[in-house]
Amino acid sequence: MDMVGKLLQQLLLGVIILAATTASIPNSNCERMCGEVEIPYPFGTSEGCYLDKPFLITCNHTFPPPKPFLDIDLPVVDISVPNGELRVSNPVALLCKRGYSTYKRNIATVDYTRISALLNLSSFRISETRNKITAVGCDVYTYIQGLDHGQKGFTTGCLSLCDQNLSVANGPCSGVGCCQTSIPKGATGYILNVRSLSNDTLPGGKHQCGYGFIIEEQAYKFSSLDFRNLKNRTTVPLVLDWAIGNKTCKDAQKNKTSYACKATQSYCYDSTNGPGYRCICSSGYHGNPYLPDGQDDSCQDIDECKLGHWKLACNATTTCINTDGNYTCTCPKGYEGDGRIDGTDCRPIVGQSNNKIISIALGVSISLLVLLVGTSWVYWGLKKRKLIKLKEKWFQQNGGLMLQQRLQHHTGSMDTTKIYSAEELKKATDNYNKSNILGQGGYGTVYKGVLADNKVVAIKKSKIGDQSQIEQFINEVVVLTQINHRNVVKLLGCCLETEVPLLVYEFITNGTLSDHIHNKSRSSLLSWDKRLKIAKETAGALAYLHCEASMPIIHRDVKTANILLDGNHIAKVSDFGASRLVPLDQTQLTTLVQGTFGYLDPEYFRTSHLTEKSDVYSFGVVLAELLTSEKVISFVRPESERNLATYFVSMVEEDRLLEILDDHIYNGSNAEELKNVANVAKRSLSVKGDDRPTMKEVAVELDGLRNKEKHSRKKS
Repeated sequence: MDMVGKLLQQLLLGVIILAATTASIPNSNCERMCGEVEIPYPFGTSEGCYLDKPFLITCNHTFPPPKPFLDIDLPVVDISVPNGELRVSNPVALLCKRGYSTYKRNIATVDYTRISALLNLSSFRISETRNKITAVGCDVYTYIQGLDHGQKGFTTGCLSLCDQNLSVANGPCSGVGCCQTSIPKGATGYILNVRSLSNDTLPGGKHQCGYGFIIEEQAYKFSSLDFRNLKNRTTVPLVLDWAIGNKTCKDAQKNKTSYACKATQSYCYDSTNGPGYRCICSSGYHGNPYLPDGQDDSCQDIDECKLGHWKLACNATTTCINTDGNYTCTCPKGYEGDGRIDGTDCRPIVGQSNNKIISIALGVSISLLVLLVGTSWVYWGLKKRKLIKLKEKWFQQNGGLMLQQRLQHHTGSMDTTKIYSAEELKKATDNYNKSNILGQGGYGTVYKGVLADNKVVAIKKSKIGDQSQIEQFINEVVVLTQINHRNVVKLLGCCLETEVPLLVYEFITNGTLSDHIHNKSRSSLLSWDKRLKIAKETAGALAYLHCEASMPIIHRDVKTANILLDGNHIAKVSDFGASRLVPLDQTQLTTLVQGTFGYLDPEYFRTSHLTEKSDVYSFGVVLAELLTSEKVISFVRPESERNLATYFVSMVEEDRLLEILDDHIYNGSNAEELKNVANVAKRSLSVKGDDRPTMKEVAVELDGLRNKEKHSRKKS
């Protein structure tokens, strides 16, 4: 009986293990259509047909035809497995007058109808790259309150205005009649409200309603008819990002039972919007990577020969032969060559012999050679395939998909940016020898490198395993593709196929402005004329970023350590890892506070509202450093003088500037000029952003002061 009992226990254990192993594999009899919408796995409409609870789709058959719903009340329009996206119908919020309005001087008798839109997702994220917060109407604003995947609250929105003639332009939202702004990354839900700018102005003239909604950006173009027609529209399309679980690919792959990428020819990549991971079929295959091999919809080989893809690479005289995940081009019998357009054309074989002995000997020799070559080919092929897979993994890990998505949504291009190989940069830096290190900071290490053509470059290498820096790296690439200015360090290229991402810049020979100011031997060589020239060039570069770039850019980390100098002391603004692109219809952004202590705008630090004036404050600190050669924060100085910005402003206000000036720049005859520059710094360091000048005004004023100085020197 004991033996029988043990046998039953083992059998029962085997059944439990089998059930656990197959729990995530869908039933082959599952219904995959709900009305006109396909429901692909990992989604499903009944028990045993979906991966887990978040992927349950409710198919409501009371509608003709039936309609699919997510979370019971959210209609599903489309599900994309390759992109990890779910398109749903999102409610429109509106704010309308009831009846007619009677306006008197300073009094308005208006009755409103307010409707808010609510969305609460348990497992999915609202796509920040595909959707826009939108307001339509006259003098109305839409704002949302919500949570991100880290359960941090956020509030954002935009304002739509109209002039007295109610003249609006159809097309993209410009802020007149219609405005749009981005939704924060990782949002899981929100409450959206539409409000009037004031009781006297909503919604303006003959237009009785204002509207607010979050919509798929490509699905909406503004029309003046929307003032009236949107009143009858209850929903708009919204794109959600979905992912499997809350683990990274690395962690999920440790448990083969629960790992969702079931197809052999598939690979995993981490979600770029919240936790979790997604699966995608390998190159040369298509289908559903979440289904195991053997099921019809799993990753299947693409027959390039049938689809005609081979015609792009093979000559017309060749025969296409499909292979697993690829294809080959074969010349006709009696011809030689590889038959590829970029290789050797098919040509008749010259000097064929009918001698049987020669043919046999040749055949044996060829067989042995083929065997040898074949063995080597298999070995090197497996090694190369492993390397390709590793490079694909690193490409995903280093934000390759994120970079592609971000570049699609900006007007800059990478046409002039070179893609460097890992071997090329490894050789240029002597395998990243410590002797080639130029500097180290929060975002990584910068090396000096010499390319094969003897060109000297600076190579920025992000920190190993620091995934939090990937977005800063991608942000720096996107920002630098928008910039073309002689006083901004030039991006030459990048490399994503290594364990950590790499950026390649022009090499600036003379170090940082911080090195020159705070090194006593160097500081004495940095004359006032050179300092004023550096200040003017830096201000001009920042003004260009704010006003003349294809999309305005806020640097967010202006400091002397990020201003490089070449051999002629020409300034080059660098390090755009923390920079932000500003949509043309916005003047400020609400962000997590980033920057360097001592240079940080106090208003931005207090409110999290980032504006162009934040850069102006940081530049004011740089001017104070140029005038005094003092460090921005110093515990050697008395407590009241530790912060250079506040200490400098107080000394200027007390007319004691000469007491804190660097001895090397004051010569007795330039006091007036130094005071003028100090006043520019003082205005730039105003606590309130509205009291500061714009970067353009600062650049113009410094340019005028320098021209005046040069003119004075010529006369003397």
